Amino acid sequence: MSADAADDYDVVILGGGSGGYACALRSAELGLSVALVEKAKLGGTCLHVGCIPTKALLHAAEVADVAREGERFGVRTTLESVDMSGVNAYKDGVVGRLHKGLQGLVNAASIDYVEGAGRLDGAHTVVVGDRRLTGTHVVLATGSYAKSLPGLEIGGRIMTSEQALSLDHVPGRVVVLGGGVIGVEFASVFRSFGSEVTIVEALPRLVAAEDEALSKQLERAFRKRKIALKTGVRFAGASQAGDVVTVSLESGETIEADLLLVAVGRGPVTDGLGYEEAGVTLERGFVPTDNRLRTNVEGVYAVGDIVPGLQLAHRGFAQGIFVAEQIAGLSPAPIVESGIPRVTYCDPEIASVGLTEAQAREQYGDVETYEYNLGGNGKSQILGTQGFVKLVRAKDGPIVGVHMIGARMGEQIGEAQLIVNWEAHPEDVAGLVHAHPTQNEALGEAHLALAGKPLHAHA
Repeated sequence: MSADAADDYDVVILGGGSGGYACALRSAELGLSVALVEKAKLGGTCLHVGCIPTKALLHAAEVADVAREGERFGVRTTLESVDMSGVNAYKDGVVGRLHKGLQGLVNAASIDYVEGAGRLDGAHTVVVGDRRLTGTHVVLATGSYAKSLPGLEIGGRIMTSEQALSLDHVPGRVVVLGGGVIGVEFASVFRSFGSEVTIVEALPRLVAAEDEALSKQLERAFRKRKIALKTGVRFAGASQAGDVVTVSLESGETIEADLLLVAVGRGPVTDGLGYEEAGVTLERGFVPTDNRLRTNVEGVYAVGDIVPGLQLAHRGFAQGIFVAEQIAGLSPAPIVESGIPRVTYCDPEIASVGLTEAQAREQYGDVETYEYNLGGNGKSQILGTQGFVKLVRAKDGPIVGVHMIGARMGEQIGEAQLIVNWEAHPEDVAGLVHAHPTQNEALGEAHLALAGKPLHAHA
């Protein structure tokens, strides 16, 4: 389309990641005219350098562990080696197929997909090269980037998760700076591939945003896997010399490694995009919104990682759909942040939804909790995993939090989120029949116990 052609739309979306493309597809489905602008690849961080490739690595890591531990199950297997070229080919193949499928969906919809770097020029115009795309509504969906720390330059053997996704070898020694979701997932991968791994975390515990009971269980499991943990310890600096990175801690300790993975969180991509010039309020680079995802500027919305809160692809996806329906006048119900499921795909997996025990006590005062140990679950015993399902209940009220840890427990988050979001009571879930033998039974057993009729519950 030429620069002087009509470039007016109902919705112009800046960013083609999970939030942006979901908003575009739903808007088109609702009959709105849509322009979707993306400077890199459709699918954004999640598809290309986030969720999908990291989970592919984690599955390859699981396969390595199964091969290494086959004799435990009476199958004599050995792990010869991890071929990173083969792992990367598998990972890239998964990403490529999903990318192709997503491109097909967007091409089939009535969406004007615009490739190039866009920026706001006023509240309702996005400029991409020589094109000016004007929208009655503009949706900001520019995503996030891997952060570092002041004075810590990324390069060489110091890298973020994005560079680590393309490693052509398995490093012998890895220091992971950061014990959040990204840090523990990569620590799990590297350990399964055969690296010696040390996690350095300034906060007192790993995955500090999760319920404390999950953190303690994960730390026990990681120590059993011989992953070294240094929590409550602050990073002081790092230097590279030859093939060695030397990591210095404020305690005075130094650690030598072949690779330093910087996993200290993700920052919002909003700088230099014309947001402030258009009048959009920014707070520490994030775009604050109301509960209907409206910014302070009329007709301008924001979704995904640039909106303060959980930085999860499925959150952005849901927000994109919400905004499309809001623009179309459908008045969708606001998304409740605490009701968004969270899964960390390390070994063992962590899955949670709703309030932690501490958050529930702060909100409700009097709460009840129960932990069902997977030792009483047949399928978990078959898999050889340890962990538990923890329920948090408002006193005599509904379940307000479900927190799980153990191999494959992320697959149970579907029922868990229904329990929390539909405000189920223990008796409601206890009355449902859970298939045997499945790990899903653990959810049923936990609710049976909290309803006052424990069966396979182990103290």
